Amino acid sequence: MKLRLLQIVFIVISKVTFSQSGEKSIVDSIIIYNQSLRDRSELSMEDRLKNANRSKHLSFKLGIDSLILKSNKNLSALFWDTNQFGLYKQVNFENSLLSQKLNDSLSLAETYANLGRYYRVEAKSDSAYHYYFKAEKLYKGLDERFHAAFVLLRIALIQKDEKDFGGSEVTSINALSLLESLDENDDVIKLKSFIFNSLGMVFNQLEQFDESISYHQKALELKNKLDGNNMATIDNSKNNLANTYKNAHKFDLALMYYNQILDNKNLINERPDFYALVLDNYAHTLYLSNNRERLPKLYLKALKIADSIEDRSYNSIIINQHLAEFYNNIENQDSAKYYAYRAKDISKEYHNDDLLKSLLLLSKIEEDSLAVKHFNEYITLNDSLQKNERKLRNKYARIRFETQQIEAKNVKITKQRMWLTVISIILVIASLMVYIIITQRNKNKELKFIQKQQETNEEIYNLMLSQNESIEEARALEKKRISQELHDGVLGRLFGTRLNLDSLNMGSTKEAIQTREQYIAELKTIEEDIRKVSHELNTDFVSGSGFIDIIKTLVETQTNVYKLSYNLEHDETINWDQVSNKNKIHIYRIVQESLHNIYKHADAKHVNISFKLKNDVICFTITDDGSGFDVNKAKSGIGLKNMNSRINEINGKIHITSEKNEGTTVTIEIPLT
Repeated sequence: MKLRLLQIVFIVISKVTFSQSGEKSIVDSIIIYNQSLRDRSELSMEDRLKNANRSKHLSFKLGIDSLILKSNKNLSALFWDTNQFGLYKQVNFENSLLSQKLNDSLSLAETYANLGRYYRVEAKSDSAYHYYFKAEKLYKGLDERFHAAFVLLRIALIQKDEKDFGGSEVTSINALSLLESLDENDDVIKLKSFIFNSLGMVFNQLEQFDESISYHQKALELKNKLDGNNMATIDNSKNNLANTYKNAHKFDLALMYYNQILDNKNLINERPDFYALVLDNYAHTLYLSNNRERLPKLYLKALKIADSIEDRSYNSIIINQHLAEFYNNIENQDSAKYYAYRAKDISKEYHNDDLLKSLLLLSKIEEDSLAVKHFNEYITLNDSLQKNERKLRNKYARIRFETQQIEAKNVKITKQRMWLTVISIILVIASLMVYIIITQRNKNKELKFIQKQQETNEEIYNLMLSQNESIEEARALEKKRISQELHDGVLGRLFGTRLNLDSLNMGSTKEAIQTREQYIAELKTIEEDIRKVSHELNTDFVSGSGFIDIIKTLVETQTNVYKLSYNLEHDETINWDQVSNKNKIHIYRIVQESLHNIYKHADAKHVNISFKLKNDVICFTITDDGSGFDVNKAKSGIGLKNMNSRINEINGKIHITSEKNEGTTVTIEIPLT
């Protein structure tokens, strides 16, 4: 049996150890997979995706949500890098649920920002705005100012694209105010430069060119402070600044910045799309400044580069529009129409603003009914875009308003909770004070009761002393009586008997012998009398029967008042001198309370009272023939509480047995010393 038990214990321990070892091995594998994702040079994108999926699979196997969330974050970054936007969206929705489950506000904010990024790419501005706005509120709540500012920049760019220029400006300023309190490291400087760049583009659209130039110059100044190779972002700012100068008709300054960018001979290889964009802007600036010697050669070069990289996007649309505009200006209508329709066809796939510009351009190039047709399409689309812009601005305003309402509601709830907490604390303190006061009053009452009880005990003790004095007085009188009896009776008889024996001492007659025998018998009688008197003298009224006499007096008095018959038994071997006066007083009170309870509750006719000594323990028992009660259901009244208190005072024990209509027996055990 023992061997079997040991085998079972060994198997259980082995399983637990194996389970713990297995879990540790899985966790180690997850860590290794996650670490492998950091070094992009070691693994291909395909291998990194495999490792990220393995990490997620093992995390699911363990069922640890925090590990699943971490693995999902890695997958999210990889899906974005590989343009798997559907999976990117899916994994971020999973992360939003996991973050809420784990109460991880930072991860939830990051997930909302990722979803905003996804909907921005999908050109769903309202959804992007919604998630960015939720992310920004979470970041602010966590005091993550840098991330909050970064999300605000994304919101500002959406507002700019949707022509909510006022909203974009306010959002950008809010982002800058968050960054002001942060130390100026490279990340903060770079983000500030991006915000200034956004503000520059906003004011360019508003044709407030001086403000636009100022913000672009600030952006360029900050980018020049950054560590490392930042040529790409610096060139972007130069291009934006040059565009503003072009729109402000400061063509020489515009051409200067375009030339600075184009002087980089490696740009066409490193960033061909951007090179085509800058080259087109440079050519268009020459066109606007009436310096057209190199046109349309520069336009065609830019278009060729854009087409060579299959860049059928914004750059290609703008270059085609500029070519159409150029050929229309020199009255080469066929070429103008060709590039205008080409721009229109491409713009249908992308941004509506470009389609709008293409329709307006065609209405100028075409003639008669076709010109009217394109112009009507332009008006219809323009009205639609304006309505959509107003709708989006209203939607953004509604989102901000609803968020502000929620924030106000949260503030109100926070205040209510604060007041509720304060009121609760006050109530707790008040309750505690009331409890202390009531407890103190009860203690005072208890102390007064104990004081009164002590006074009563002193009175009882004085009564007992008084009774003892009465007994001592009776003893003295009895001794005096016995002394007189001995002196007048016994001694007289002894003296007479001695004289008679002396007179008969010399006689030897039969009569003398009989007389002597009579006197000897008399002496025996006198001896018995003396022995009796001696015994009476040795009786101690107080120590022997004094306390019991007090109990007898109490029982007689109480039973007489309560109309009860009684029987009192006591063990004469009990040495009441060994019992302290304090204990005697408590015993006296217990007897008194017991009789009172019998009278009050039992409806009894007779009581039996006994005091017995067992193993140095006085057993006091009182039995009545009353109605009885259910001991388990009975409530402890003040009388019984007082009895229990007294019994505890003398280290005693109480036991009550009772049955209905059978009477009650109370047994109390009291140590002799």
